[in-house]
Amino acid sequence: MLSLPRYYSPEDAGVLRVERAGQVAAEARAMKLKPAADDRERIAVFGIDAQIGFCHPEGSLFVPGAVEDTKRALEFFYPRIDRITTMVMSLDTHAVHQIFHPSHWRDAQGEPPPPFTPITRADALSGKWTPVRDREASIEYVGRLEQSGKYVLTIWPYHTLLGGVSHALVPAVMEMCILHALARDTKTIFETKGSEPLTENYSVLSPEVTELAGRRVGAFNEDLFATLMQHDKVFVFGQAKSHCVLSTLLDMRARIEKTPDGRGLAKKIVVLADAMSPVPPPPISPLPDSLNFPVIAERALEELASFGMNVTTTRDAAAEFFG
Repeated sequence: MLSLPRYYSPEDAGVLRVERAGQVAAEARAMKLKPAADDRERIAVFGIDAQIGFCHPEGSLFVPGAVEDTKRALEFFYPRIDRITTMVMSLDTHAVHQIFHPSHWRDAQGEPPPPFTPITRADALSGKWTPVRDREASIEYVGRLEQSGKYVLTIWPYHTLLGGVSHALVPAVMEMCILHALARDTKTIFETKGSEPLTENYSVLSPEVTELAGRRVGAFNEDLFATLMQHDKVFVFGQAKSHCVLSTLLDMRARIEKTPDGRGLAKKIVVLADAMSPVPPPPISPLPDSLNFPVIAERALEELASFGMNVTTTRDAAAEFFG
């Protein structure tokens, strides 16, 4: 097992700065590791939305616990850089005008909804909340989302806006990707998601709704799924456990169920449950089950473990998969 890089300190997970590419490159040269292409056991790291907007306390959608999650992930992966073949990092990517941002809706007085407001189909039909644009498609979307039984449309603070600081990976995670790319002579795979204005895109693999008003607004990302499944193990971490991580894992399960050797593929996935945290529930009383995000996340992870995925912790995974 390798040592932690000399430039790294435990506080790095919560530090906001420009990545130290020069220092990282010097460290990578000194490591003298074999190229990732030579790996006999192929291991992928799948970092889901490990971005400043979710993982730094100043982010508009900071997930409580994310700094500690990032620290555990870094200290798990860094000593095993020589065993990791591929880094895959997703980037939640938005503009200000999207269906889940306050700009898309107005109340009877013309005011936008505050962040974390749930909007139901009944709310949209009654005029409690009215779409500013694409009225029919917006109402259709809210209804189809409810029918899915997964989520109710939630208005989120403006977050991970393309071109903004909050869109970037946490600097310490970016430094890990740079080190891996240089030390193993490979590239980091960056996967953007969420730019379609009329649907949410929690999952890295597909949007919540793929068609609205007869128009395709997204599809399952077969290429990314195939890339991940070409590895012997896929270690998953990121934010948030209740939303983007969970939706991605559920999409993976649904796709795996369609394959002849579904159980074999499921066993490839290692969910590092202590390197992700749920979105806190909104301050609503009584709290609907559909908005109790921590409970939703834990129940779903139990189901995914029963399906065959490895739901574990960084400590236990170190012994089980790298012992």
